Amino acid sequence: MFTGIVQGVGHIIEITDQDKLRSYKVQLPPKLTNKIEVGASIANDGCCLTVTKHEGDWVAFDIMQETLALTTLGTKKLGDKVNIERSAKYGDEIGGHVMSGHISCVATITAIQKTATNCQMQLTLPAQFMKYVLYKGFIGVDGASLTVGQIKDNHFDIHLIPETLALTTLDEKKVGDQVNIEIDSQTRAIVDTVERVLASRDNNVTTTSQQ
Repeated sequence: MFTGIVQGVGHIIEITDQDKLRSYKVQLPPKLTNKIEVGASIANDGCCLTVTKHEGDWVAFDIMQETLALTTLGTKKLGDKVNIERSAKYGDEIGGHVMSGHISCVATITAIQKTATNCQMQLTLPAQFMKYVLYKGFIGVDGASLTVGQIKDNHFDIHLIPETLALTTLDEKKVGDQVNIEIDSQTRAIVDTVERVLASRDNNVTTTSQQ
């Protein structure tokens, strides 16, 4: 479990690509290296990965084909940065919202507006996921818990304060870049449930009218 509060930025220092498998090492900020064990879960750009090796200030991960296909981790290059969050412990403050680290899809940044105190990004999603994006709802963007702003067609806005820009990789993003998206699980469950109930009701009405 994660909270969407990015704790630091890691640097990819080694990549090994094999058939349908990518392994890489990430150098962590010193404050995030305490008591890491093999098998621990650490979010990389919002994607929950399992530690396979750990030594000093670096950790290694294996990324399977399914994850490579659904996230941006397959396009990462040596020296790239990733947002890092250690898994939450029971009793920790949930400063963002509860996140699983299971990426739903990838979004494309289609516009960026920056001022001295604010950054607004427009993100475009695959159409089938837009029904889960609600005004003022939660969404995970590269592991950061953010609030949804204006929604129109197949895109929505997010607003980033200076603190978020300083602690994550989002300040370095450009138009055309892609980011990992985690849809809020409760929102998804509610929308899917309502759709099933309405579909069932419509089917019952149709069946009754034909009798």
